[in-house]
Amino acid sequence: MAAPSSSQTLPNGLRDVQRFITDHNSDGKAIFSKDIPAKASWQEISPAANFFLAYTTKGFPVDLNAPKAGEVPADVQKYEIDLKSPPDGLSLSNGTVLRFVDFAPDKEAYMHRTESIDYGVVLEGSLELLLDSGETRIMNRGDVCVQRATMHAWKNVTENSGWARMMFVLVSSEKVVVGGQELGENLPGRIGGGEPTKDW
Repeated sequence: MAAPSSSQTLPNGLRDVQRFITDHNSDGKAIFSKDIPAKASWQEISPAANFFLAYTTKGFPVDLNAPKAGEVPADVQKYEIDLKSPPDGLSLSNGTVLRFVDFAPDKEAYMHRTESIDYGVVLEGSLELLLDSGETRIMNRGDVCVQRATMHAWKNVTENSGWARMMFVLVSSEKVVVGGQELGENLPGRIGGGEPTKDW
């Protein structure tokens, strides 16, 4: 029998997120993990954005096994550490990040680049994707961007000044080299420190 939904509406008017993690019982049957609550833990980055670090992994392939029988699986243990002390930055070296971002109305983030390939899906509202070349695209609910370690920014252009939400999956990548120039991570307003530019 399905458990009742406990999702609520956040102060920004968007529905809260539940994140369900699966596991295995001693018979090898799939079950829902009880190690981490389903309720989202939102972090206010600035008045312009809220983050929910929904999952992280380290290493490839990911180790899903428990160190010993009855212990918390290795990947869940590592995620618990990241939940308590969020990584400084957006992507993880030799890892993956699943993150939800709520964008405040009419706000634009700083230009930035991560050493990762990112899959960004619009869940609510409309956002403008701006590239450092000057090219732009409007993304609406259900649209996806494959962000390949390029300099970019996001602007919430939702009608009626509503909040927007995206879900991102970031997978670490090699540094991009173009014309002999190495294009590494560029985060002017780091999550864990530094002075943000524009609204972030």
